[in-house]
Amino acid sequence: MRASSLCRILFAFLVFSTISCQAAHSTTLVEATVSRVIDGDTVELSDGRHVRYIGVDTPEVRRKIGDQWVKDPEPYGEAATQRNRELVEGKRVKLEFDVQTLDRHGRLLAYVYVGETMVNAELVREGFAQPLTIPPDVAHADLFRKLAQEARQYGRGLWKDKR
Repeated sequence: MRASSLCRILFAFLVFSTISCQAAHSTTLVEATVSRVIDGDTVELSDGRHVRYIGVDTPEVRRKIGDQWVKDPEPYGEAATQRNRELVEGKRVKLEFDVQTLDRHGRLLAYVYVGETMVNAELVREGFAQPLTIPPDVAHADLFRKLAQEARQYGRGLWKDKR
């Protein structure tokens, strides 16, 4: 009886591991609705989960002091948040996952699409975000680097006054 139980547990673990690995490396898109934009690279879904955009970083609009969040926008932080709001708030989006699905704060990590537009890439292209590559989530890192070079070259967004 004990060997049988152990076999069942081992089998369940193997099945779960296989499914998890397939999901982590899958390009299957999950649909969701964005209820609120938190900042330039983080949104809240209608089910309450938070999504942090993979591969990009935008200027902050708030910071934590002790146990409280205080509004303290960095340059272009408000502009990046507003642009993200225009792109996704209240809209149906598709989430594409890379290797990791959650960050250390419990947020989903995803490439976010509205129609055919990848929002992560659009924010970099328009100069509201910079590439932030954190392995193993590197599926679109080369694209983000290329778009950031173009944004700097043409003085878009963050790079407007730095040419």
